[in-house]
Amino acid sequence: MSSVRPWRDIARRKSRQIMVGSVPVGGDAPITVQTMTNTLTSDPVATINQIRRCEEAGADIIRVSCPDVESTTALPKIVKAARVPIVADIHFHYKRALEAADAGAACLRINPGNIGSSERVAEVVRAAKANGCAIRIGVNAGSLEKDLLEKYGEPCPEALVESALDHIKLLQDHDFHEYKVAVKASDVFLAVGAYMGLAEAVDCPLHLGITEAGGLIGGTVKSAIGIGNLLWAGIGDTIRVSLSAEPEEEVRVGYEILKSLGLRTRGVRVVSCPSCARQGFDVIRTVGGNGKHMVYLRGVTDHHVSDDGMIDHIVKLVEEKAAEIEAGTVASMDSLHGKAA
Repeated sequence: MSSVRPWRDIARRKSRQIMVGSVPVGGDAPITVQTMTNTLTSDPVATINQIRRCEEAGADIIRVSCPDVESTTALPKIVKAARVPIVADIHFHYKRALEAADAGAACLRINPGNIGSSERVAEVVRAAKANGCAIRIGVNAGSLEKDLLEKYGEPCPEALVESALDHIKLLQDHDFHEYKVAVKASDVFLAVGAYMGLAEAVDCPLHLGITEAGGLIGGTVKSAIGIGNLLWAGIGDTIRVSLSAEPEEEVRVGYEILKSLGLRTRGVRVVSCPSCARQGFDVIRTVGGNGKHMVYLRGVTDHHVSDDGMIDHIVKLVEEKAAEIEAGTVASMDSLHGKAA
């Protein structure tokens, strides 16, 4: 069946689906939003409090760093308290991966080639299989293997893709296929080029991100350009907006990117006119008007409402629409776009 608005259609890349805990990633599953805590994982109280704020902001998956045994010791308590799957971020020490898998992590973020011998990779794979863990391969332009830098002269899309394929082979050699892959870079052009190349080379789910993107404003813009570009091209199954800001802000920005492309719907989309010399009121302070306001439904002017009771009126409209969607009497914007909510 042809789309009502073909100019809004996004043909999503077909990938196989994996499970990160109870959350499906890839296939026809909704594109998930991730973030990462910045508390010490060894402090479970602080970490759980931050996780709770991220959950309230809408995070689908949350990653915590596990650099030491104190962190993996605290992980069972964190996993038990969390309402969403927890990913354990492992860098070089394979024993942390074994401990994290046993502690209940839903996914291990690890580069198989960085943890040593084939036997160590085999141990991690055995632990992942035994505990139902997925693995996220995380290639980063800033930490490419020396031989690839010598081969290509500098970080480039081809180098990132080759690194990812090398890591993937290590898992496949041990008959492990529950993995997703990221090829991140701080340079938007490099990251987008690498993801586009990887999307053609593999069928696994892809984790999108622009690493070291920057602060709240600069990082948001940079991430929106890079991640948005890829999502618009149909590439990407889960995203993390990396900001030098509180992790819940990463979640909010991630959802705004997805909402802008009609890929996920969370909350109400507010549209207001820009602030300029033609305005007849204080737009910035009120996002309203002088006495009467036009109300748009699905982008079309529907009726007017006065200042008095405007907020109650809008809330009522939103609640009524939500009830209709819940009852199945009308379609959500997600279903109209052919996407899951």
